[in-house]
Amino acid sequence: MSRLPAFPWDSLAGHTERARAHPGGIVDLSVGTPVDPVPDSIRDALASVSDVPGYPTTHGTPALRAAAVDSLRRRHGADGLDPDAVLPTIGSKELVAWLPSLLGAGQGDVVVIPELAYPTYEVGALLAGASVQRADGLTQLGPQRPRLLWLNSPSNPTGRVLGVEHLRKVVDWARDRGTVVVSDECYLALGWDAEPVSVLHPDVHGGRLDGLLAVHSLSKTANMASYRAGFVAGDPDLVRRLLAVRKHAGMIVPRPVQEAMTVALGDDKALAAQRERYAARRAVLRDALLAAGFRIDYSEAGLYLWATRDEDADATVGWFAERGILVAPGTFYGPRGGRHVRVALTATDERVNAAAERLTA
Repeated sequence: MSRLPAFPWDSLAGHTERARAHPGGIVDLSVGTPVDPVPDSIRDALASVSDVPGYPTTHGTPALRAAAVDSLRRRHGADGLDPDAVLPTIGSKELVAWLPSLLGAGQGDVVVIPELAYPTYEVGALLAGASVQRADGLTQLGPQRPRLLWLNSPSNPTGRVLGVEHLRKVVDWARDRGTVVVSDECYLALGWDAEPVSVLHPDVHGGRLDGLLAVHSLSKTANMASYRAGFVAGDPDLVRRLLAVRKHAGMIVPRPVQEAMTVALGDDKALAAQRERYAARRAVLRDALLAAGFRIDYSEAGLYLWATRDEDADATVGWFAERGILVAPGTFYGPRGGRHVRVALTATDERVNAAAERLTA
């Protein structure tokens, strides 16, 4: 525990209280937690197997794994994946935090994470006893052979999208060194100004899945954050290794959640409707931020706007809090975030409109 950083969200307590004191109430654009209803089809699926008394399988039902494969192919062009190379997870954060340990990383190993990154990438490496290196380019890594390298496109927090050529170069580089590439693709279906590409796409991996894993979540696209519903897919050998350890550790997705996931992965209409909600909120917040004098960097995809006024991030968070709006400082995601804030799209239409009014008053 002594190696782990402080939980970043605890440091927002003062700003949170200031925002709550606003006469119109707080508009919380800090944590990217869903606020929209869970589609009826998913809720019905959850209830349909609520009377199954036996233990679920760690590997997930064949129907769930087939649905994941079909979804990756249909939505993202990821062909050639075997259903056996899919493994449901208890949300994506659990997997991110424990993946280095599950893959045997430890003291003396290096885990590479983006310079601006979801904090749990670092936490996962530290839990395993490994070292962390932040890098966005291969030249930063020199001759070393990292145990694991994280990609995140679209990025949390920046919304940056990595192109096919960039992804392919990383994959080739990693294969030459025996490095496992793990791509966090939880926001893959939320492209706005650019079309994100999966590491499981043939244009990236060249017909070979060895050394590759992709992490997916249904929290954002299907409003299933409370269900803890995710999966990992890719290299069959790596998935087999993960499955073997997770069987021993009891890391099992509940059976009703597996059924709900199966339906969600096949419901493209519900996904399209949720995309429209986020697109509308993004347009409102983006226009308001620009009108208030902010610059928005990257943000081509995902659930966040990466905004700056070229000042210290904590000062910007305070400026928002005075207007009853809570945002996340870029420092939560790495040293390079010190002059940006992350503005989430995950608030109701009424709260988003309230934020826009306050920003442009």
